[in-house]
Amino acid sequence: MTTHPSHGIPARRRAGTSARGSRRRLVALAALCLALATLCAVGMAVGSRIVPLHETWSALWHYSPKNGDHVLIRQVRIPRTAIAVAAGSCLGLAGALTQSLTRNALAEPGTLGVNHGAAAGVVVGLSASGGSSILVYTWFAFAGAAAAGLVVHRLGRANEAGENPTRLVLAGAALSILLGSTTTIAILSRPETVHESFRGWATGSLQGRGWESLWVALACLAVGACIAAIVARSLDVAVLGRDAARGLGANTRTTWALANLAVVVLAGGATAAVGPVAFVGLAAPHIARTVGGPGHARLLPMSALLGAMALLTADVLGRVADYPDEIGAGVTAGLIGAPFFVALVRKGRIAGI
Repeated sequence: MTTHPSHGIPARRRAGTSARGSRRRLVALAALCLALATLCAVGMAVGSRIVPLHETWSALWHYSPKNGDHVLIRQVRIPRTAIAVAAGSCLGLAGALTQSLTRNALAEPGTLGVNHGAAAGVVVGLSASGGSSILVYTWFAFAGAAAAGLVVHRLGRANEAGENPTRLVLAGAALSILLGSTTTIAILSRPETVHESFRGWATGSLQGRGWESLWVALACLAVGACIAAIVARSLDVAVLGRDAARGLGANTRTTWALANLAVVVLAGGATAAVGPVAFVGLAAPHIARTVGGPGHARLLPMSALLGAMALLTADVLGRVADYPDEIGAGVTAGLIGAPFFVALVRKGRIAGI
């Protein structure tokens, strides 16, 4: 029986352990997909008007325009559920990329100010368009997200030694407070129509989101996922540190640029579609690492899947918490995610992932 030259572990035993690990990850992935499908069914059935599951199924496969429940499912609940899945996937994927780039366990687009930058851009877009169309102010969200990300990275640098994890979190917190205050002042001085449009959007509410919001989220998810797939292998090396990555021949500059572009597209698109939602991008990658391990080929898709589940769960809970009224998914996600954030800090999980 052959052994590993450095560890003395039998090759057959190592192969068996690897196979068992792969099977466990496949089972976990299948369970997550089943859980997401179940959440989607619940999301289409629950709301200010409860639709029985059998009627929901009938609306999907035996649609009748004369049936009010069918019309509600097709015209309102399906796009709303799909938007939650797409935007949540964007946030989960953006969070995983951000944590890998910064090697910071508390990093995500919300804590680093990227979402607040996108929100500030949306305010400018709402003012310019009068709150008319998401397609108009999506580009402003991208610009705001990119500007905020650049500022945080510059403020988070420790001289020329690269980004410092603690400085990044502090810089992101400071920029988020500044942008949040500025955005509030700006929106209060706008016309009433702009204020009304912003009020529903700012809570991360998915109520009234239509097909155009879905197309924006899906397009951003597709672009961001393609870029993430390109840099996945490079990120496995990049998390070892800049010097180690360069020693292994990795092009850290290209990896950093492409991954940051993906974060801007993903966070900007999700924020434009549903509003600023925090903590989804923080929690999803941590759970994904526990389930699938640190390899980015598994980490990135699992983070996207868990992000979709997290935002959809927050949306469903927001609908039943104040029934028949509802609470925005962004508010609900904050209530759920804040204890997770505090737990990470108490465990000392700031630097390193």
